[in-house]
Amino acid sequence: MSKYTPLGVSYYSLLGLHPKASNQEIRRAYRELSKRYHPDTTDMPKAIATVKFQQINEAYATLVNSEKRLEYDKKIRRLYVDDLSQRVNFNHRNSSAYLDPQDRPLSAGELFALLIIGITLISCLLIAITIGLIRPEVTIQPIEPPGNQFIEIKHSL
Repeated sequence: MSKYTPLGVSYYSLLGLHPKASNQEIRRAYRELSKRYHPDTTDMPKAIATVKFQQINEAYATLVNSEKRLEYDKKIRRLYVDDLSQRVNFNHRNSSAYLDPQDRPLSAGELFALLIIGITLISCLLIAITIGLIRPEVTIQPIEPPGNQFIEIKHSL
C-alpha cells in the first residue's frame, strides 16, 4: 500500500465504499470524510487527524483516477488471493473438530430462506395450538377402556 494506509485496510474500506462504487459515490464519501477528519476542523488530536486525513486523500486520489484504480484493484485482488491461500490450511490435524477453515458467513439469500423456514414453523405451531384451544373435542379425547374387558371372577367357598 503506502506509508499512510494501515496494513490490511483497503482504500474502499477506508472510505466506507463497495469496490464497485462509482466516481460520484467516491467523491461524496471523500467530501464527507475530509470534512470530518480535516486537522483544522476536527476535535481529534492534530497528529491523529493529520494521518487519517492523509489516508483519505491518498485513497481518493487513487480511486478517482480510472488508471490508478484499475492498477490498485489488480494489486488488491492479487494480495487478497495470496492472503487467502495462506490462511486456508488443508491440514486438519491441528484444527478443531467444530471449525472448518472453509466456513463462510451465510449469504443474504440463505438468511432469507432461514427466516422463511422459521416463520413457517412458528405459524404452524400457532395454528395447531389455536385449533387445540378452539375445538378441544376434536383434538383432546379421553381414553376410555373398551366395555367388558374385565371379567369378574367369583370365588366360592
